[in-house]
Formats: sequence, C-alpha cells, structure tokens
Amino acid sequence: MSEKKNIVREKLKNGLSYQQFLELSERNVKSVNPDLLNEADKAYYDYRKLNFARVSRLEKLYNPSEKALNIVRKISSPQIWLVITEDWCGDSAQTLPVIASLSELNENISLKIVLRDANLDLMDLYLTHGKRSIPKMISFDSELNELFQWGPRPHKAKLLVDELRKQDLSKQDIIKQLHLWYAKDGGYSTEEEIIELITNNLQENSFQHFNH
Repeated sequence: MSEKKNIVREKLKNGLSYQQFLELSERNVKSVNPDLLNEADKAYYDYRKLNFARVSRLEKLYNPSEKALNIVRKISSPQIWLVITEDWCGDSAQTLPVIASLSELNENISLKIVLRDANLDLMDLYLTHGKRSIPKMISFDSELNELFQWGPRPHKAKLLVDELRKQDLSKQDIIKQLHLWYAKDGGYSTEEEIIELITNNLQENSFQHFNH
C-alpha cells in the first residue's frame, strides 16, 4: 500500500463525525472566556463564534435539490468523504453543512472530518496551488482509491475573491463581500459542484464496467 494511503487510513481512524465536529465547535465557543484570551486567540474565537452562527443558519435554510437527491442515491458502493478543515474557517462554515446534508442522503457514504492543524502531513497531500487551503473534501472508495476532490470554495466564490483582490480592497472587505455572496447562494453552488463530481464518477464507473 502506498505511503499516501497509509496516512489517509491512519487519519480516518480518528476522524470526527459531523455531529462530533459540531459539538467540538460548540465547546470551542461556549466553554471559553474570551476576556482571558490573547489577541490572536481572541481573533480565532471571534471567527469560531461567527461560524457557529453561520452553520446554524445554513442548516436551517439549505435543503438538497431534487437533482441532488436523485444522483446521490445512485451511489451503490461504499464511499468515504474525508473533509480536512477547522471550525475557524469561514469557507468551511458555508460549505460543510451542505457536504454533511448530501452525505446523509445515502448510507453508503461515510463522512469523516479531520482537523487540519493537527494533521499537516495529511493536509500536505492535498494542497491547492501549494497552499494549505481548507475545507478540502476527498472522496475514496472502500480500498481508499481516490474518486474525486473538491474545495476549498465554490468556483463562483473563487472568481469573486479574485475580482475583489484586483480592486485593492482590505481583507475584511473581501471577507464581507464573500459571505454576502454565500448568504445569497444558500449552499447551492457547493451542491452543484459536488453533484457534478459524483455524476462524472458514476459515469466513469459504468464506462469501466461496460468495457470489462
């Protein structure tokens, strides 16, 4: 077995369920006294608090589309969806609830969440343009062969950020615009991209089946 598969297998053993990740996020917000934090930790605390609210909002608003229901239910053999992320990550708060909802549509899908900063050896296998960008989702079959990857944000969100950066806006302004976009989008760009990846993978599989 390759070194890469060994690392993935090892990390999956301690992977969190979505529920466990939410509980951890809640503890990180509710069991901390922000007044006792230094400036850097306080900034992370503020992100976590904001993200906890974003996750709650998206969970209430997002419902998988009819197309998503139909396609996810076509997955007929086990898949592991591994998401590398952190609860202070704004893009994660706007996309992970969608990934979790989709994973719950089919019992063949097992969602596992691994925290980036404690697992940099895993993160470094899945860089985006050389950066440790999160969230990063990787789908595997039961033998840990890679099926597809997604992340760290929907393509339309990436284009928006690229455009805003050209306008010489402050980081705070860019983040504000990005989250306004996410709020309008309601999770459906993330859904659309993941559904497309699943569709391509299903077609590939049936093509290979046909040719054997």
